[in-house]
Amino acid sequence: MIPAKSSAAFVYQMEKVLEVYERPYNADFPVVCMDESPKQIIDYKQITASNGSKLQDSEYVRLGVAELFVAFEPLAGHREMTIEDDHTTTTWVNFMASQMDTQYKEAKKVTWVMDNFVTHKPENFYKVFPPAQAKAYLDRMDFVYTPKHGSWLNMAEIQFALVGRDALDKPFKSKKEVEAAVKIWEIAQNQLRKGANWQFTTEKARVKLKKLYPTI
Repeated sequence: MIPAKSSAAFVYQMEKVLEVYERPYNADFPVVCMDESPKQIIDYKQITASNGSKLQDSEYVRLGVAELFVAFEPLAGHREMTIEDDHTTTTWVNFMASQMDTQYKEAKKVTWVMDNFVTHKPENFYKVFPPAQAKAYLDRMDFVYTPKHGSWLNMAEIQFALVGRDALDKPFKSKKEVEAAVKIWEIAQNQLRKGANWQFTTEKARVKLKKLYPTI
């Protein structure tokens, strides 16, 4: 989705994201895309026929939602996926802090690309951690947000499309089943160092999305 008419706010945020994607790989200053997506957990009703055989009804029972969180580093070809119970502020902060404490423990500063979801705000670290700890995390993090109607600019969405196609294209009865399927896929992708060959640049945006740029 893109705006129906020109939008200085959209093109400003879009070009910020595209500028970040053009940076060369640097382990000290990695660019990481973060996103979250729900996976419905369902089961199908069982029917006992007159002869005693078990049949599966076409009607299913909703058993909740598993929340998939991903941190995807396109140039390194690495992704970390977790399965959470919800997508609250605390869950997001803890996910981000965990990434900074493990995968990016040695990085000097991490640039995070994500959408403008209400929980995705740096100030939320102060709601979860003591001030000194919150500031210590945030001093090592930069946040770049995709514009409204521009979530397609977040390369993390590609990961959800791929894991959905490769590993989650069937019903799951529990969060543990989802978690197991995702972990197998994640390990295989990381072993292959499957990154993203992003081709959409600022130069191309100014041509293909010219209508979005205000007329001067």
